[in-house]
Amino acid sequence: MRFELQQDGPSRVDGRAKVTGTATYIAEFRFPRMAYGYLVQSTIAKGRIRDIDASEAEKQPGVIKVLSHKNLPKLAVPQPAADAIPRPFYALTSDEIRFNAQPIAVVVAETFEQARYAASLVKVTYEQAPHATDLRSVLDAAFVPGREQPDRGNPATAYAEAEFKIDAEYTIPIEHHNAMEPHATVASWEDGKLTVYEKTQGIQGSTGYLANAFGLDRANIRVLSPFVGGAFGAALRPGPNLIVAAMASRELKRPVKVVYSRRQLATAHGYRPESIQNIKVAADKEGRLTSIIHQAVHNTSSYENFSESLVGVSRGLYACPNVRTVAKIARTDLQTPLWMRAPGMVSGAFALESALDELSYKLKIDPLELRLRNYAETDPETGRPFSSKELRECYRQASERFGWSKRNPEPRSMRDGRYLVGWGMATGTWPAGQAAASARVTLRADGTAHIESGTTDIGPGTYTTMTIIASETLGLPIEKISFVLGDSDMPPTPGQGGSTTTSSVGTAVKEASELALRALVEAANASEDSPFRGVAFEELVFENGSVAVKGRPDTRRSFSSILKGHPEGSVSVLHRSTPDTGERAKYVIASHGAQFLEVKVDEEIGHVRVTRVVQGTAAGRIINPKGAHSQEMGGVVWGVGMALTEKTEVDHGLGRIMNPNLAGYHVPVNADIGRIDTIFVEEDDKIVNPLGAKGLGELGMVGIPAAIANAIYHATGKRIRDLPITPDKLL
Repeated sequence: MRFELQQDGPSRVDGRAKVTGTATYIAEFRFPRMAYGYLVQSTIAKGRIRDIDASEAEKQPGVIKVLSHKNLPKLAVPQPAADAIPRPFYALTSDEIRFNAQPIAVVVAETFEQARYAASLVKVTYEQAPHATDLRSVLDAAFVPGREQPDRGNPATAYAEAEFKIDAEYTIPIEHHNAMEPHATVASWEDGKLTVYEKTQGIQGSTGYLANAFGLDRANIRVLSPFVGGAFGAALRPGPNLIVAAMASRELKRPVKVVYSRRQLATAHGYRPESIQNIKVAADKEGRLTSIIHQAVHNTSSYENFSESLVGVSRGLYACPNVRTVAKIARTDLQTPLWMRAPGMVSGAFALESALDELSYKLKIDPLELRLRNYAETDPETGRPFSSKELRECYRQASERFGWSKRNPEPRSMRDGRYLVGWGMATGTWPAGQAAASARVTLRADGTAHIESGTTDIGPGTYTTMTIIASETLGLPIEKISFVLGDSDMPPTPGQGGSTTTSSVGTAVKEASELALRALVEAANASEDSPFRGVAFEELVFENGSVAVKGRPDTRRSFSSILKGHPEGSVSVLHRSTPDTGERAKYVIASHGAQFLEVKVDEEIGHVRVTRVVQGTAAGRIINPKGAHSQEMGGVVWGVGMALTEKTEVDHGLGRIMNPNLAGYHVPVNADIGRIDTIFVEEDDKIVNPLGAKGLGELGMVGIPAAIANAIYHATGKRIRDLPITPDKLL
């Protein structure tokens, strides 16, 4: 594995804690008198529980109790009508079986090993019902959730009249997140108050979920999640472990820990849904798109209408006057899907960007040139301008770095010894959102700053990025700043997902820091000899832990000297930032990227290796270059997995996931990854937020699977539209 390292910027502020093992993850937290819960899971996909016989399990040494719907009190949450959609899933509250490996009981014991063994002795009988887990078997019942988007122009007529066109089906299987850290909860009740340590991306969401389930005031619930060992969607919603641990702890009046095994993780949370996409693209002889018709369907569960837009990318990425998109879902007897890195967008881009590549060969136009001829200068859907868009520059810089101009366009024309060599490219985009968020900044007399925000860090480097923002705003060295997160008692923020944390929480940190500086100056001006009296705040300079009037070094005062004379010894500001929705509404705000990559294919055995990747990314201002480069690398690795190795296998006869482990579910490892080179084309965006920053955690993956499929076609002459592209499909 070889990476083009970015040397700019500080290293992770939490890096030492992570590599030395002092960072504490959820399963490592303990309470006095803590018991251990181990889940019992269903062995059928649909039906009802006739009986749960726990008599043998409860005789085992150390076993405290076996809990299920038979002996647990009802939750406070109102029971929805039988036909209500959506219906959130609450484990251990009903005899209904909705998916195979559904949690149906929990064995609580003095040790984890005792609980696990006793769980194997629980006997369950069922009333089994017919189930359907194969998406193709339920296509006739697929439906559009909500309103269908109207056509733009007349796509059917334009497609029929076009000389050059593609009509193809693209399929993507179920995929699972498989983060390193398993989902876990440690719950404890005391005096009617609930404290939980939980793996989560959204502390406020978990708090609200518990408040609703138990009829508690949110003030009586504390959720903590200081470190998360990978998630990218898997922890955006509370999983069964949260409610099970909390119910068991309440019932037994002692703390309870529930940790999923690797096998159990297959139904601990959701997954990227299986999808079938049909896309038609048409162009004139000059390569200008005349029609895009993109239809997609993916599975949801029998009890919730989960939907992610696979077709949205086709409405806004390229200038095309005639567009139709239809997005449907179909109910299957599996757990509800969930967002997985670059949800919807990466799946839709695989179809759109592959189809454009196919069209480029029909037109005999270079794939990059085809995209440039259809470049959208303004949003094709609304006509609104982009707040910033340097995608054209991404194409230019990344293609030059890659050497795209040297590409022989003919499939199977490039070789490296025994290997067929293929070059492919694609485009990625991701909306740049912002939500309301809060932060508290405290400046102390010892010259340090302490910052709190109830966000999480699932791996992208939130600890570090927020510290950088505070350092730049306050004029304090990074080592003088402590940023803490992961606690519902801290100022609230939205969940970490959709590449919005820097935009949302970072803006709150910046604005709270500015307000703290104003409070500091007010504290200084309480002294009669303050040199800042009557001076506009904008005329002050804050650097190296001191403040001075511009051009007057004689007025310099350190933060420490100001606050030591302050009655409270510190100044503290709690601030909630909100996006300027009025101004943002005038623009379309998004990040963009271009991916160029090389594959080498051993045609004797069908093995594919991605040997080098160049990504050009335009995501506003890059605050943390090292962290951003790491995110880009992660996006490439995820894209390689999606394109070449990852597939959740379901035995449709049993409705059961057959590879719920890292032996059968193949994720890329170091040996699978070649050189990854990232280019950041910075944008001066005054609209997106006060930081000028857009998200890129999702963006880095969006175009990669399509680019790999396109490169494989260039290498082999075989167009594979069904992911993952495994050797059997090439042979």
